Amino acid sequence: MAKQPKRTKSWTGDTTVAHPLEAAVKLVKANANAKFDESIEIAVNLGVDPRHADQQVRGVVALPSGTGRDVRVAVIAKDAKAEEAKAAGAEIVGAEDLVEKIQGGFMDFDRVIATPDMMALVGRLGKVLGPRGLMPNPRVGTVTPNVGQAVKDAKGGSIEFRTEKTGIIHAGIGKASFTEEALQANVKALVDALNKAKPSGAKGTYIKKISLSSTMGPGFKVESGSVGA
Repeated sequence: MAKQPKRTKSWTGDTTVAHPLEAAVKLVKANANAKFDESIEIAVNLGVDPRHADQQVRGVVALPSGTGRDVRVAVIAKDAKAEEAKAAGAEIVGAEDLVEKIQGGFMDFDRVIATPDMMALVGRLGKVLGPRGLMPNPRVGTVTPNVGQAVKDAKGGSIEFRTEKTGIIHAGIGKASFTEEALQANVKALVDALNKAKPSGAKGTYIKKISLSSTMGPGFKVESGSVGA
């Protein structure tokens, strides 16, 4: 039988039962023992079938404690809006030239924002950005004339969420170096946003399971009631 890695031997806590949010966060932080600042991630299993258009869950939420990540923002805009994006801190700004660059394989960014007048150009990027979840969309605020605010939101802790094919939402909600209170606040903000985004076509239990984990650590189940689900 293969030897159990030393790292997994040091794990503590029961991964088979659901814990109150406060306890789950404490356990996740206690088991984040890597030599780097591990990301803390949440997985929420929703009672929806994303194959049906009326059961897709997608949106954006501003995490009160931020993400702890340096988000690289690309903005497709021109003239005054391009200057507005640069002033707000966007790393990459362009119009036709940026679209061509992305079509050529350039992907050195985490979020793409576009002005409405650029959507005819942005439409060419559907096959490139779509599978990566980066396609600008007015529903999540990444197609907007207010590019300056959108850039600030993206860099200030605003994240997008979207159901995968199995009905699960995955999202990063901070770093192991965050305080327990900061992580709890981010979890509650995301769950609140998911509740508000509940589709009319969803039947039965909407939020079925919630779990938290760190990059290299085990996952811990969270009692839905402890986060207002």
